[in-house]
Amino acid sequence: MADIGLKAAYASVVEDTDEGFLFIGFAEGEDADEAYVLFRQPLAGGPVWFELGDEAFGAEDALASAAQGPQGLTITLRPGMAPRFGQAGSVQIGLESCEDKDEALHALRQMLGPIWQEG
Repeated sequence: MADIGLKAAYASVVEDTDEGFLFIGFAEGEDADEAYVLFRQPLAGGPVWFELGDEAFGAEDALASAAQGPQGLTITLRPGMAPRFGQAGSVQIGLESCEDKDEALHALRQMLGPIWQEG
């Protein structure tokens, strides 16, 4: 069982050529105060930034693995990263009724490469 759970209603993939980043997000709702997770990577490739609900709860190169399974998407953080994420070591993202999840999962699979696991 994950330390933190989020039931995503919306997913998005945004390629921002002005900033030079690819953003992939999953959110519980459309309001700014709703829970979300965000993945960010330079368009040219490189380290992935992972953010959990606020920039203060984010870090580059924080992910140990991402596994898609029947419960949704499970993100496991690297050992030692828990203090950056409120002592959480894993995040479960429920995708059952998530709009645009297929596009976001495809992009995330490409972004995370070798740490992506089908579960």
